[in-house]
Amino acid sequence: MAKLWEKGYSLDALIERFTVGNDYLLDRRLIACDAVASIAHARMLATIGLLSDEDLRALEEELRAIAREAATSGLSIARAQEDSHTFIEERLVSRVGEAGKRIHTGRSRNDQVLASTRLFAREGVLAVRDALADTVLSLCDFAREHESSPMPGRTHLQPAMPSTVGLWAASYAEGLLDADALLAVAYRLVDRSPLGAAASYGVPLPLDRELVARELGFSEVQHNVLDVVSSRGRIELAVLESLDQIGILLSRFATDLILFTMPEFAYFALPPALCSGSSIMPQKRNPDGLELMRGKSSTLSSYADLVRNVVRSLPSAYNRDVQETKEPLMRGIDLAAALLEVASLTVHELEVRPDRLAASLSTEIYATDDALDRVVSGESFRDAYRAVASDLAAGTGAQRDHAAAIARRTSTGAPGNLGLDWVRECLAVRRAEADDARTRIQAAVEALAGQPLALYPGAPTDC
Repeated sequence: MAKLWEKGYSLDALIERFTVGNDYLLDRRLIACDAVASIAHARMLATIGLLSDEDLRALEEELRAIAREAATSGLSIARAQEDSHTFIEERLVSRVGEAGKRIHTGRSRNDQVLASTRLFAREGVLAVRDALADTVLSLCDFAREHESSPMPGRTHLQPAMPSTVGLWAASYAEGLLDADALLAVAYRLVDRSPLGAAASYGVPLPLDRELVARELGFSEVQHNVLDVVSSRGRIELAVLESLDQIGILLSRFATDLILFTMPEFAYFALPPALCSGSSIMPQKRNPDGLELMRGKSSTLSSYADLVRNVVRSLPSAYNRDVQETKEPLMRGIDLAAALLEVASLTVHELEVRPDRLAASLSTEIYATDDALDRVVSGESFRDAYRAVASDLAAGTGAQRDHAAAIARRTSTGAPGNLGLDWVRECLAVRRAEADDARTRIQAAVEALAGQPLALYPGAPTDC
């Protein structure tokens, strides 16, 4: 098997193993992306007179076959082939002859791998945004159902002020909306065509980069060819940092539920189907899903850290270091989607314990209400604050009606005015934007592949 870069000498066996690493395994998931991008590139070469119509037809037919096979039954890449690019070119040469040797005209493996990973990430980010939207809706439904269910608000984990289960759930729904806003920005960076940048400096050919971008359904061309290649890793980092925000939020969500499902709290209960058992203690039901959600959020953060540390000190243009950014990107997308799916399931199955929640509402939790009532009657806040503190120390504080206390909190976003309709409206706008992007992408890919094809079909089931 001849390597694309081969020019008459052999690479040391150790260096070959070291430099190839597991890229040939990762690229199994990118073969369809690479083949689809190659069809667009071939069509462009034909329009500028560098491929005959006959060669274009032969290449398209075989590239479509590769894309379909890769997306359905899967294809394997040999270590000696190094990557999907060599695999595809070798198969083209073996099946269509001389035309296969022309496919690399005007491009480098540098812009080729950028195209593959962006096609993968573009659909992957949309898949994560779908999972995020489902989780937001689950939280909104839960918040609506328990909008008035009493719950002590806590700061420093200590009882602080009257709150509701609805406020708690809605806070995570809105936090995820913020994460989605960041992910939408990262998506726009991904949704730009890198093809035509070649090895950082373009080529002395009249490449029509805009045509390739349209064929692939990209929103635009990424302009400066040196920046295109230099952006590998940087844009992956933007995606991973956005995904990290999701992981951080879900880690805090998991910690809340681990605490609030403890027997000492028992505000909520997890069904047995979401808990594993102990191999030695018969009574145990462990919140392993939540604990792993918290632990895997750290793994997700580590992917961003890895990419950041790879790219932070690189010179401009291509450096082989950026090969190490491919796996974190792919794994990060898979993991973020999985975390959101587990979170949505947990919310759907979570049982609320109203009796335990109501029993946890102590007199002290209404202290701020007492102080503010004094303010309304004419006292300064500082005097009222100290007077209430004195009453509590003397044990003379009065219990309040929790529902009435919540009903008075009507400013925007407060427990008595959650604004769940606003959350749904905001989510609907975001989903419509994502659906429009997905429709555009699917139409472009189908036109190239000759049939509908998912370039991000989800995480491998054997992972």
